[in-house]
Amino acid sequence: MVAKVIPVAEQRYPDNGAHIPAVLEAPTGLLADTRGRALRDLRISVTDRCNFRCVYCMPKEVFDKDYAFLPHSSLLSFEEITRLARIFAAHGVQKIRLTGGEPLLRKNLEKLVEMLAALRTPEGRPLDLTLTTNGSLLARKAQSLKDAGLTRVTVSLDSLDDAVFKRMNDVDFPVAEVLHGIEVAQQVGLGPVKVNMVVKGGVNDSEIVPMARHFKNTPVILRFIEYMDVGASNGWKMDEVVPSAEVVRRISAEMPLVEAEPNYSGETAARWRYADGGGEVGVIASVTQAFCSDCTRARLSTEGRIYTCLFASAGHDLRALLRTGRSDAEIEGAVAHLWSRRGDRYSELRTINTEGLSTSRPKVEMSYIGG
Repeated sequence: MVAKVIPVAEQRYPDNGAHIPAVLEAPTGLLADTRGRALRDLRISVTDRCNFRCVYCMPKEVFDKDYAFLPHSSLLSFEEITRLARIFAAHGVQKIRLTGGEPLLRKNLEKLVEMLAALRTPEGRPLDLTLTTNGSLLARKAQSLKDAGLTRVTVSLDSLDDAVFKRMNDVDFPVAEVLHGIEVAQQVGLGPVKVNMVVKGGVNDSEIVPMARHFKNTPVILRFIEYMDVGASNGWKMDEVVPSAEVVRRISAEMPLVEAEPNYSGETAARWRYADGGGEVGVIASVTQAFCSDCTRARLSTEGRIYTCLFASAGHDLRALLRTGRSDAEIEGAVAHLWSRRGDRYSELRTINTEGLSTSRPKVEMSYIGG
């Protein structure tokens, strides 16, 4: 017998497996974890590759030309992704977000969008189908994505200043092309477009007010994200975190803000509206104000491991169940078994022991399971 060679890339993170319970119960759409949190959002990473080397996500000194990305044979096929998405929808998922890496690098992604757009919730409603991108390929892909059934997009953009932006993406990519992609996305109806800015103290925090000023009085919803300790490669330090309260203070000093109600329970961004009616901004206080208590998100890695927390150390292999002929009922049972035992609250624990917790345990990289 010839031994199977497992690529090094597949051994990068621990795998806890996926347990199929002895008794299988039909999904009700009401699955909840140990803290009563429903399963409502599924983030699907379609590739671990990216054409940017952002300093807070895929720093070039780690993700260099010798870095071992997953081989194509390891990735879930579009049919496998759609099958799992259907199973998650049966358990209550209402929103799917495609992520990466950079998802627009996945060949023929529009086909996957079309397949996912055909899915329905147990009540017969279409899923909210969204995508997060760095915007580099958005202008040329926006129309085909919209035609395939994509609902809207979120664009990562960390500065309007070309020099700062190039320093952060570390591949000399101009900000003008990302802004053009945002314009095209709006034109084809992928809106409201959301723009996410990760704020890193001493690097791009001077861009907070210029970004707010630029997108004020436009349909774009700008959101500021605290620099997080995701993974182990970005050299995270607490003193580089600009608290969301400080972001709001800086903007409001020039363009007064008033607090707004959340759109729905479990929304990650706290909403603020301009007092003069010029639109809204959001702040995601992932470090200073933990929102574990109402987190409803699961994450599916590009090769089929499910993670119940962005800061997880290990996943649970669903691909093995798909490729060994397990039935939908068995995989539904495995998902229910996993989620019903979920008790993750990393951010709450980090609030108690910030430096100790952030450096004491391995965590998967954001580029692997998406933000």
